[in-house]
Amino acid sequence: MSEQRQKLIEDLKVLLEQDVTAIKDQVEHLKNNFYSLGNELPEGEDAAAEAENEENAFKELLSQYKAKRAALQAAQIKEQEQNLAQKQAILDEMKTMVEGANADGVMANLQRMRELQAAWKTIGAVPPTKTQEIRKAYQQYQEQFYDLVKINIELRDLDFKKNLELKTQLCEAAEKLQENNNIVEASRALQSLHDEWAEIGPTAREVREELWERFKAASTVINKKHQAYFDELHAKEQQNLEAKQALVETLKEINQPIVNGEPWTSKQWDEATAKVQEVQTQWRKIGFAPKKFNQSVYDAYRAECDRFFHAKTEHFKDVRDTFATNLKHKRSLVEQVKQIVEEVNLKIAGNEMTRDLWNETTTQVQALQAEWKTVGVVARKYSDDLWKQFSEACDAFFNAKREAVNGERLKERKEKAERAVQAAANRSADGLRRMRDRLQQEIKTAENNILFFTAKSKTANKLVEGMQKKIDELKKQLAEIQDQLDNE
Repeated sequence: MSEQRQKLIEDLKVLLEQDVTAIKDQVEHLKNNFYSLGNELPEGEDAAAEAENEENAFKELLSQYKAKRAALQAAQIKEQEQNLAQKQAILDEMKTMVEGANADGVMANLQRMRELQAAWKTIGAVPPTKTQEIRKAYQQYQEQFYDLVKINIELRDLDFKKNLELKTQLCEAAEKLQENNNIVEASRALQSLHDEWAEIGPTAREVREELWERFKAASTVINKKHQAYFDELHAKEQQNLEAKQALVETLKEINQPIVNGEPWTSKQWDEATAKVQEVQTQWRKIGFAPKKFNQSVYDAYRAECDRFFHAKTEHFKDVRDTFATNLKHKRSLVEQVKQIVEEVNLKIAGNEMTRDLWNETTTQVQALQAEWKTVGVVARKYSDDLWKQFSEACDAFFNAKREAVNGERLKERKEKAERAVQAAANRSADGLRRMRDRLQQEIKTAENNILFFTAKSKTANKLVEGMQKKIDELKKQLAEIQDQLDNE
């Protein structure tokens, strides 16, 4: 968005180097485009500061434009007053010629009248409030001059003929404008034709009214189209206003829980954001509302958007703070479990682990596992890795415990078996054979059970390894009994 706004700022700078009278529509177009790009609120302090700087720069250029227009208007007003004075002087002289005309000065007056007419055409516009009055007086004096002063009929007819040709061309031009589909352009061109008509002298009385009616009829067609165009434009602007007001109401409904202070989950914030963005998309598709309402409805729209995104920013700031606290907590739990595992491994290596120590450390790990469940969520990019570290550390502890417990059980079984073997040397061969059969059955059962462990994990591998040790020990005992039987 910043690049687009910067381009609009540069375009406005270029426009200000041109004639200020010719750039009004272009400046208005740039202005509308610039502020329409502000519909989406920038997120972040840097982006907001940049947007504010861009808006200040754009406003400064608009101020320069307004200053130039004001200076130009002041100069135009002064020039119009000067033009009014010049035209009034011409009118005063024409009045004198009309009122004091006589046969002896006809030719001299005719030549002077033409000079005054030529001079009149070179003078620019007068104040709008005087335009109609001045034109009416000018036409009146022209007509009175040609009607009252008895000039040479041939010269009079020549002027009438020339004026007839010029006004006929204006009629044709006005009729041609009906083919122009750009009604605004056609209306402006028609106004220029009317200005030219007012500057042309009179025609013969017998064609004067007919010619004017033709020109007026052509003008009426354009004027009706122009009026219909703006009626339609105003109707469309009214529709746009109603559509924009409806979108503002939609935003108010979305924001109502915020106004009421109701908490939202992150999912609800995402759903509400999608709705707001859809409203913004629809807003950008709608054209201008009526000028007197356009700014106010935009301000209402902007206020609701600001309310939503400000609340969203505050919410996720709190979420990020909570995530950070939870992350710190869970990392602490991971380190505590790892520390326990490390201390246990050192004591196992030093043959220091006792049943009481196993019970104590087991209680500690189980407490940490329970505490983990009470901690809230963390950012998704950390959650899986943290859980993996925590669960692997817990697995490492319980696998070590399981291996130690299995080792103690094997030791107890070995001692028991040895005692049983010793007792069986002292018993009959039948007793040894019964013990041999029992060991063979235990070995078979263990070998069958080991086939069920197909999972590939550290835990499964540890269990398989423990069972294999048990089988090896049972086979050793079996071999010893078989040796005793063989020596009987």
